[in-house]
Amino acid sequence: MAVDAPYPGEQPAASADLAALYRQWGVYRRSPATDPSTSTSAATGPQAAAPARQDPWLGHANDLNAGLLAWAEALTRNAGSNEGRGSNNWALAGTRTVSGRPLLANDPHLGLAAPAIWYFAALQAPAGQASDGTPIAPLAAVGATLPGLPFVVLGRTDHVAWGFTNTSPDVQDLYLEQINPADPTQYRTPEGWAPFTVRTETIRVKGAADTVLRLRSTRHGPVLSDVQKSHAEVLDLDKYLIALRWSALDADNQSVMAGLQTNQARTVDELFQAMSPYHSPMQNVVAADDQGRIRFQAMGRVPLRDPANDIRGVAPAPGWQARYDWTGWLPAAQTPRDDGAKGWVATANQRVTAPDYPHYLTQDWVLPYRYQRIEQLIEAREKHDIASMQAMQHDVTSLATRRLLPSLRQARSPHPLAAPVQALLANFDAVMDADQAAPLVFAAWADELTRGLIEPRIGQARFAATYGKRDYRAALEGILERNDGWWCQPMSCAEQSSAALTRALERLQTAYGPDPAQWRWGIAHPALSEHQPFGNVPALARFFNVRVASHGDSYTVNVGQYNPGQTRGPFVNRHAASLRAVYDLADLEQSRFIYQTGQSGLVFSPRYRDMSAAWAATGYRPLQRRPAHWAHRLTLVPAAP
Repeated sequence: MAVDAPYPGEQPAASADLAALYRQWGVYRRSPATDPSTSTSAATGPQAAAPARQDPWLGHANDLNAGLLAWAEALTRNAGSNEGRGSNNWALAGTRTVSGRPLLANDPHLGLAAPAIWYFAALQAPAGQASDGTPIAPLAAVGATLPGLPFVVLGRTDHVAWGFTNTSPDVQDLYLEQINPADPTQYRTPEGWAPFTVRTETIRVKGAADTVLRLRSTRHGPVLSDVQKSHAEVLDLDKYLIALRWSALDADNQSVMAGLQTNQARTVDELFQAMSPYHSPMQNVVAADDQGRIRFQAMGRVPLRDPANDIRGVAPAPGWQARYDWTGWLPAAQTPRDDGAKGWVATANQRVTAPDYPHYLTQDWVLPYRYQRIEQLIEAREKHDIASMQAMQHDVTSLATRRLLPSLRQARSPHPLAAPVQALLANFDAVMDADQAAPLVFAAWADELTRGLIEPRIGQARFAATYGKRDYRAALEGILERNDGWWCQPMSCAEQSSAALTRALERLQTAYGPDPAQWRWGIAHPALSEHQPFGNVPALARFFNVRVASHGDSYTVNVGQYNPGQTRGPFVNRHAASLRAVYDLADLEQSRFIYQTGQSGLVFSPRYRDMSAAWAATGYRPLQRRPAHWAHRLTLVPAAP
């Protein structure tokens, strides 16, 4: 099961010699280290086992990497950069359904929180006319809304349904901006020196003087070095700054208009036309209508980059060289699209471009296990119905676990629990069931093996900064399948695997007792919807947090993503299906939804957590729009003057 390679003809990330370039420009604040043992070449492959050259500039690479890690952490802390991140959506044409009409499913995976990010609502408005005389179509939609946005984000009208997953294109580039040594109010551009754009922000502080921030921008965007202290640890800020170019910061972002227009759509064609103003972040949109059409298309803006750009966003590029500037936007007609000729469309944050696709979107696709499992489940039966769609959303067979399971079964440990654990593993079929012990054993072994192989090679500090944001699963698979002695030294890979099992069993025995038959994945892996801020107060957490045992792992369709790099609760599920919805285009009033908490944000309301048990146990609620089907009606009437 090979992971997709970069696009044919695409250069690998950063063919530029970054350390040499930065040395030439005089970027660094500190003098370079001369200890060759600190060279980052140790992390680049077997060739790095040779003695390091006595290059006095090798320290620059370390300074650069340390700084980039700090910047990356600040930039992506809330951006969902973990492997396993994302969502699922798929649609089946009528040729693949019992009813003969399409079915559509969507489950966006987000960080779990209480109250939930979503609020389900039905919106309705009559046809009207804008102030300039432009007719406005009637609005009738039901589904998931985000507080503050006046439209259904994910849901359906009376004729069409849609769902999103993140395309995750590369839409952020960092730029080194060179300060004019003769005039610090200017920075260097391809045309010469240009003035910074400067604005001030005043923050009022209770009981203290106001804090006034002077914020600069360049032609690329805001200067991050003005607010991120980590930059000063690496850069000579009297000479260079870092600016961010990000598509979402553009002033012409009209994504809200797209959201309003989707709620008026009656067909798949109208839905995608309505989304034409959509800007950021790019989404894999799957849609189906009651006329039988289905479609996938990636919607949103992606920058076009110069073919001469040899850095491609991997590291800060020189802002004064035009070849690193964006050259425009990928035309909407050229974004990835599939009209469902095979009878279905699906996305799960996997690579969505064909091998001959001519444009660069990203080099950072999610591993394809969820998509591959969805494909298996679709093809497992000729015709589907709502029940089979719901069963697919709750599938917890992990193809990623299945890939590494032979290595775990072959591990030999002297630990007294090794024999009963291997007996459990003999019957383990990679189903990450909350009521079983084997998934917990696998997760602990994979964690210990990753630490044992990766941390010694890249260093403790770098491993700590990245583990959890990346779980190194693809690296682990490659090392074991190649039997890569360079990574596994000073032991063999088989010995490393056995040692990892011993450490895992000792750890699990300490945490869960001496009887492996009593261990449970769901106990170690609860879905935790944490309240901010009261979820962090021990006396209040049990009232405000919503916790329920959960299945899955980072690679199952029913995602249960955990952060093994987290000291407190390394297997706790903190990133999962923030909602699940299934839409039946034969009768949209038969559609279903669920999410992990409840509709109310009031902690003592019976609606604060009333959906959590159903969410965990594969339950759903009706998603109906017609008043005759509503069990209750709440009418808000303005108070009398």
